[in-house]
Amino acid sequence: MSDSKKPLIEINNLVKKFGSFVALNGVSLDVYPGEVHALLGDNGAGKSTLIKVLAGVHPKTSGTISIEGKEVDFSTPRQATDVGIGTVYQDLALNALTSVSRNFFLGREIKKGPGPFGVMKMKEMNEITIAEMAKIGINISNPEQPVGTMSGGQRQTLAIARAIYFGAKILILDEPTSALGQKQQMEVLKTIKRVQRLGHIAIILITHNEIHARLIADRYTFLSLGEVIGKGMAEELGGDDIKKLMAGGAEIGDLRDELGA
Repeated sequence: MSDSKKPLIEINNLVKKFGSFVALNGVSLDVYPGEVHALLGDNGAGKSTLIKVLAGVHPKTSGTISIEGKEVDFSTPRQATDVGIGTVYQDLALNALTSVSRNFFLGREIKKGPGPFGVMKMKEMNEITIAEMAKIGINISNPEQPVGTMSGGQRQTLAIARAIYFGAKILILDEPTSALGQKQQMEVLKTIKRVQRLGHIAIILITHNEIHARLIADRYTFLSLGEVIGKGMAEELGGDDIKKLMAGGAEIGDLRDELGA
């Protein structure tokens, strides 16, 4: 990752108000291709509001969002998707009872024949699902298995692979490890590293886990009460105090080794 690259997304002086309440008060950040940019902050910091503005759920009040140098303005999530913003929310929007392939395509099924009466081309969909999941490290032996039989880490990977396949250049990950045990958290962090290595995708990682940011982020922005209170490269995050935050006392070096960083 090099600063000589141009940012894929530039957010400048973004403000979002709900009535008289100011949820975002002049937030600015740039995210580069091949970069993991961690957005850190406690609950109520404005992280969720920021991603909902970027994802087209909430219109911005003022400020600018530019993608590849071109200013954009969203009033619907579809508009954000169309310009390459893929958002993977905490709840993942997966149907546990239907197959991995059906969840991968979810409303964008490949069909033969006209409109709603078309027959789904399951073989092709299964092959694409297996190939795309494998690209970021998950080998699915049976794409017909119900999503409910997958681990939480595998489900996150499915949602990430789906976003990339359908054109995400900017991948927004909303607390991707928060509901998982430590082993599955590491699975997801490894997936994020694999996406980063593809080189052309900008990743915004929303987290309140500074350890995970420290492990995989290149750059961070710290939000509090809707404002940026710190930003810079990940190595600028504190030293010894990081270890106190480690779950289970694992040394950050050991976790880095496991990630292959």
